[in-house]
Amino acid sequence: MVVHFVIMGCGRVGAMLALSLQERGHSVAVVDQNPEAFRRLPEAFEGNKVTGLGFDRDTLTTAGIDDAYGFAAVADGDNSNIVAARVVRETFGVSNVVARIYDPDRAEVYQRLGIPTVATVRWTADQVLRRLLPMGTTEAYRDPSGKVVLAQVDLDPSWVGLPVRRLEEASRARVAYLTRYGEGVMVTASTVLQENDVVHMLMAADDAPAVERALTARPPHE
Repeated sequence: MVVHFVIMGCGRVGAMLALSLQERGHSVAVVDQNPEAFRRLPEAFEGNKVTGLGFDRDTLTTAGIDDAYGFAAVADGDNSNIVAARVVRETFGVSNVVARIYDPDRAEVYQRLGIPTVATVRWTADQVLRRLLPMGTTEAYRDPSGKVVLAQVDLDPSWVGLPVRRLEEASRARVAYLTRYGEGVMVTASTVLQENDVVHMLMAADDAPAVERALTARPPHE
């Protein structure tokens, strides 16, 4: 599925995101109030470069926010990132929004308010991509035989509040660990999934499509 993304901020993270999304075949617009910032984008970048404030409605419209699948606010200031994320979500109705926050304590507060955030001291541009792209699995490791993979697996939101054993029962894969607010968490039989948990699972390589189908759908009734 080819979709459109708008990125606010053409620093190192913003430029990396823009190129990563373009390499995946998506269309991208990058917004920055400093036109010199676009020098970070190579000549191979084919997206739209928009000079202006990322929370200005006219600027966002020029960047194609009306048709955007996702928006990432990765500028240098926490306040501008949060304001832009709220404008895009509340004014333009884009639900797939991520904001970069330097203060991890504030990041947790905003996440609990329903604004997905990335604290840059802990998480990387890859984590922003995981929250922008459509749900699925992303392989992180494959054993030398090619038969076993460790993958990051997206979940339907209705899995939140259920024990991790339900994931294993539904997918026949093993939960290796969770990432919770940027920190790795070992799981037990009693571990319950929380909102914004990132799930990492071990599975047979051939089973990956079935695992993805099972966990991006609503959990089956017991």
